[in-house]
Amino acid sequence: MTICTIKTTPFSDQKPGTSGLRKSVPAFQQPHYLENFVQSIFDSLDGCEGATLVLGGDGRYYNREAIQIILKMAAANGIGCILVGCGGIFSTPAASCVIRQYNALGGIILSASHNPGGPNGDFGVKYNVSNGGPAPEKVTDAIYNRTKAITEYKILEAADINLDRPGSFKMGTMEVEVMDSVVPYVELMQTLFDFDKIKDLLSSGKFRMCMDSLHAVTGPYAHALFEKYLGAPVGTVQNGTPLEDFGGGHPDPNLVYAHDLVEVMFGDNAPDFGAASDGDGDRNMILGRNFFVTPSDSLAVLTANATLVPGYKDGLAGVARSMPTSEAPDRVAAKLGIDCYETPTGWKFFGNLLDAGKATLCGEESFGTGSNHIREKDGLWAVVFWLNILAVKGTSVEEIVRDHWQEYGRNFYSRHDYEEVPSDPANELMELLRSQLQNMPGKSYGNYEVAYSDDFSYTDPIDGSVSQKQGIRIGFTDGSRIIFRLSGTGTKGATLRLYVESYEPDASKHHVETQEALSPLIQLAEEIAHIKKFTGRDKPTVIT
Repeated sequence: MTICTIKTTPFSDQKPGTSGLRKSVPAFQQPHYLENFVQSIFDSLDGCEGATLVLGGDGRYYNREAIQIILKMAAANGIGCILVGCGGIFSTPAASCVIRQYNALGGIILSASHNPGGPNGDFGVKYNVSNGGPAPEKVTDAIYNRTKAITEYKILEAADINLDRPGSFKMGTMEVEVMDSVVPYVELMQTLFDFDKIKDLLSSGKFRMCMDSLHAVTGPYAHALFEKYLGAPVGTVQNGTPLEDFGGGHPDPNLVYAHDLVEVMFGDNAPDFGAASDGDGDRNMILGRNFFVTPSDSLAVLTANATLVPGYKDGLAGVARSMPTSEAPDRVAAKLGIDCYETPTGWKFFGNLLDAGKATLCGEESFGTGSNHIREKDGLWAVVFWLNILAVKGTSVEEIVRDHWQEYGRNFYSRHDYEEVPSDPANELMELLRSQLQNMPGKSYGNYEVAYSDDFSYTDPIDGSVSQKQGIRIGFTDGSRIIFRLSGTGTKGATLRLYVESYEPDASKHHVETQEALSPLIQLAEEIAHIKKFTGRDKPTVIT
C-alpha cells in the first residue's frame, strides 16, 4: 500500500458554520473538495497520530463514498484506529456517545442534519472533539484557516472496506473497527430511563405511540429501542429505513415536513403519543393526540419533571437554552432555584456548561433537546424521556402540558422561517435593524413599549470567550419578545428566522390559537423590519 501526496489549491468557501461545513452534494463531489477539508481537519489537530477517531453519517447520498475517502486519508495521516458505523450509519448522538465511551480524540460526522438529501441535495462534514461535542470556534477557525492555505493532501492507495457487517480490518497500519452503533447507544439509554415502567406502558395495549424516523438515521435505533427493548408492537416505527434521499422527503421534524406523522396524530383514532426525528437524529418533535408540543415547552416540561426519571432523580444542576428559545424554561428554573443560562444558537455553546457541571438539561427552539449524558442534542433521548414521564404520571401529553401552563403560565411562541432568501437583501434587513437598536428602548409601538433592544452578545461563563452578533432581540415591558436571526444551517442563500413570544399568565386565555395570540407582535415585526420588502415573500416558508 502506498501513501500518495496529492497537490491541490484552496477553495474559498470552506468556512464551517454552526454545525460544520454544509454544501450541495455536487459541491462536495468536485475534485479535491472533500479531501481539502478533511486534510485541513487532520492538519489542525494536535496529537492525532496514533489516535482513535469515530466516523459515520446519516446515510444520505455520498455518505458511503465519503467514508471510504476519509478512511484512506486517515490511514495516510497516521490515525491509529477508526471506529466506523456499520453501513456507514452513525447518528450524531450515538457518535457523541461512542467518542466519550472509547475516549476517542474526536469524530468526523457526515451529515447536513435536517437538510434534504439525494444527488442534488445537501451534504455536510462536522468535526466533534474529545468531549463528544461539536468543535468550538477556536477549532473550526483553525480548520478554516488551514483550508485557505492548503497545498496538498495525503491518501492511501487501498481497497475499500466492507462496511456492511461488523468486523475488524487493517488499512495500512490503521485499525478499522466496523461496529453496530445502535448497541452502545441503547446501553446508555438503559442507564438513564426506567425501561421496565416504559415497557409496561407500551405493551399494555392501552397506550399507542407512533415514531416517524423520516427515512433518516434513527430508523435502526428506533426499531431497537421501541420495538425490541421497550415492547412496542412491530409497526410502531414508520419510515424507519434510512434512504439516501430520505424517500424524497425533507428530514426536518416539524409540522410541515413530518406530514405523515401529523396526519396520523391529528386524524381519527390517533395514537396517544407521536414523535419524529431528523436526518442525523439529534432533533425531535413531540405530539400528543391532536396536540403539538413546542420545543420550548418540551424543554420546560422535561426540566419540571426531571426527578421522575432515574437518571435525573437527584435534581438538575441547571438548565440552558439558546437565546431564541422561549423563556418558558426560565420560569421553571426560577421555581426550582437553579440557574438558567441563555446562550447563542449552536450546541457547542452548551458544551462548556455541561463539562463544568453548571447545566444538566439543554435545549433549542429548533427541535433540539439534550442533557449531560452526551455533548450533542439527542432526538430519541427526548422521546424516551417523555415516555418515562407519561409512564409515571399516567396522564396524556396534552394534560401534562396544560397542567404545566396552569402552574407556570403559557409562553405563546412561534418561529417563522423565510428559506432561501437572497443573501444581500437578507443582510440589508439585519443592518437596518441594527441601525435602529440604539433608539428603540422606551419607544412605544401601539400597546407595546420597548424595554431593551440589542444584537445578542454572549460571554462564556467558563472560558470567557465572546461571541457577538448572535441575533437581534427586541424585548417589551410585558415580557414579549421579537427576535431576528439569519440561520447558518442552509446551503442556498439565507434563511431568515423570526421568533415571536408573548407570556400569558391567565389560564383562561391559554386555549387561544398560537398565531392568533401572537398576531399583534407578528404585525409589529413586519412594521419594524419590512420583511415582505426585503424577502419578496408574502408569507414564511415554514411556521412552527
